[in-house]
Amino acid sequence: MARQPNIVLINCDDLGYGDLGCYGSEVHDTPRINQLAAQGTRLLSFYMGSPVCTPSRGAMLTGSYPARIGFDDFDGLHVLFPGSACGLNPSEHTIASVLKGAGYATEIVGKWHCGDQPEFLPTNHGFDRWFGLPYSNDMGIQHSPSLIEEHGDQLIAAGYTLPPVIPYPPLPLMRDDQIVETQPDQTMLTRRYVERSVDFIRENADQPFFLYFAHMHVHLPLYVEDTFHEGSRNGPYGAAVHAIDWATGVLMDELEAQGLHNDTIVVFTSDNGALCRPGEGSNAPLRGKKGRTSDGGIRVPGIVRWPGVIPAGAVCDELLTAMDLLPTLASWAGTAVPADTVIDGRDIAGVLTGDAASPHGTFAYYNGTVLEAVRDARYKLRVVHRSGRDRTIIAELFDLRADIGETTDIAAEHPEEVERLQTAADAFRTELGDSVLGVKGSACRPSGRVEGVCPRALLGDDHPMVIAEYDLSDRG
Repeated sequence: MARQPNIVLINCDDLGYGDLGCYGSEVHDTPRINQLAAQGTRLLSFYMGSPVCTPSRGAMLTGSYPARIGFDDFDGLHVLFPGSACGLNPSEHTIASVLKGAGYATEIVGKWHCGDQPEFLPTNHGFDRWFGLPYSNDMGIQHSPSLIEEHGDQLIAAGYTLPPVIPYPPLPLMRDDQIVETQPDQTMLTRRYVERSVDFIRENADQPFFLYFAHMHVHLPLYVEDTFHEGSRNGPYGAAVHAIDWATGVLMDELEAQGLHNDTIVVFTSDNGALCRPGEGSNAPLRGKKGRTSDGGIRVPGIVRWPGVIPAGAVCDELLTAMDLLPTLASWAGTAVPADTVIDGRDIAGVLTGDAASPHGTFAYYNGTVLEAVRDARYKLRVVHRSGRDRTIIAELFDLRADIGETTDIAAEHPEEVERLQTAADAFRTELGDSVLGVKGSACRPSGRVEGVCPRALLGDDHPMVIAEYDLSDRG
């Protein structure tokens, strides 16, 4: 019997569609990621389930749209914050739990952001081990006031419902279910993540393993080790991209050193589009940014490499999603998601090997609880326009083959396409809901919820760590 393939899933944070050399960047040098793409297939129409991190990660891990798993709303917020009562329901099947059931060693290194309470931690979702942060790296003690104090007006204008104004607790670095450090030196976290990942590969070289490497970069604030600033043509952001490229190279070199180069599936992607502050990240040639359902917010880089199985140097423009990873990786591992579990991802092994077309007729662009657009292989219909808190029902049609930047509305010229995609949108609303139209989804499962919650690392006012704040004020 052939050995089950090892699987390494690299997920970046806020890395844009246009931030890599192999996707057209002219300011970021990414030789190791470019090499990964040359050894595998580069995906051009690869979508996350959401344009922000918590629902995106939950969707990727469970193969389900955020609304299906109750990850479309967190008590009025778009993502989880420290001490939230919500989290990924322990009854959900994840990539890790399905692979663990098939005999895999499983580990996550890096950012989790699917719930910081004990019931929701990675070790309750199929991961044997975890080393990393429970949420975003800007959710610690920083020089700036709290996020809400600093950006409350902008958040309200963008349509967010704000929680009470409280200062963030110290940022906790965790191993499994224990805090091992607070307010860690973020400049060294990527190197520490890589070291732990290398150890995991060596410890499990003789058995199938699943490594989920969830980068801190390029989420704000940008704390990057000094060595990666050398040669950056795009300031700290470019240095963070260099760190991602370096980390990818180290992992690939370790697989080679262990004789696992041909036996390991490597997937490289990002949780959502770039924030696109001036002169930093890029989603070019796409329109929009993180937090928006223009393609720049939700279409991301995607590279899949498996020598001898997936064509080298290929490009695929089929409509695919990160939700497809669960059933596809499970299939390659010789297992499957339990048949009684409804998911939205599809097995795309045939697409990646070049033998089949996309199994998706349409894809839904959800932003929180609102369906904002739907697309098929060619056309995208925007059904909601958002301006601050206000959302207007519209029908704008874009030909993504001819107009990838969504610049020209052609709805008047193609009423039949508008009608067809409106029908598809109604089907998504019936199943997954749409708060703008007051539709409650018929096939949604609840998120996890616990009582008596508190942030992972609360300290008293007299604790020395309270004054050990990060000196950058950027938050993302």
